[in-house]
Amino acid sequence: MQNSNVKILSTEILSKNWYTLKKVTYEYLRKDGNWQTQSREAYDRGNGAAILLYNTTLKTVILIRQFRMPTFINGNDSGMLIEACAGLLDKDNPEDCIKRETEEETGYKITDVKKVFEAYMSPGSVTEMLYFFIAEYSHDMKVNDGGGIEHEQEEMDVLELPIDEALQMIETGEIQDGKTIMLLQYIRLKNIL
Repeated sequence: MQNSNVKILSTEILSKNWYTLKKVTYEYLRKDGNWQTQSREAYDRGNGAAILLYNTTLKTVILIRQFRMPTFINGNDSGMLIEACAGLLDKDNPEDCIKRETEEETGYKITDVKKVFEAYMSPGSVTEMLYFFIAEYSHDMKVNDGGGIEHEQEEMDVLELPIDEALQMIETGEIQDGKTIMLLQYIRLKNIL
């Protein structure tokens, strides 16, 4: 249902270089009954999906490590982040997307995934909805080395970590990625590992 307290006045495209950055000017009906004109920038990069692979026998998870420029310019000296596998939907449904991304990034071919929740990760400035999945893996599901797709300029290290070590890495700051923290905590809270 459309929010009747919001009236879009104008939308200006500021950049369409990588994805789309828009400046939206709108009127917002405040609780006191007055209309206020506001302007915000919103980055539209499409929706995405993320997954945490886990092995109940080994008590391990699969994560990736890759360079992330925005973290580098915000003070992460190496620019490297340890993350759960993720990717943009690219017109796929979330389940098909995450199966494709899992094989490209981790090298594991999975067929049985479970959607656990969905969330806006940075709703003050980014339009993206992220769909979260988990899936059990075993070493016989490994079909390639993973590491990403070269023509997409991806270069990742695939990490297999004990769940306790991964959770400890949140406390030490070695894992700082929000989606990864959420999925690791979900696995622990649901007593999956």
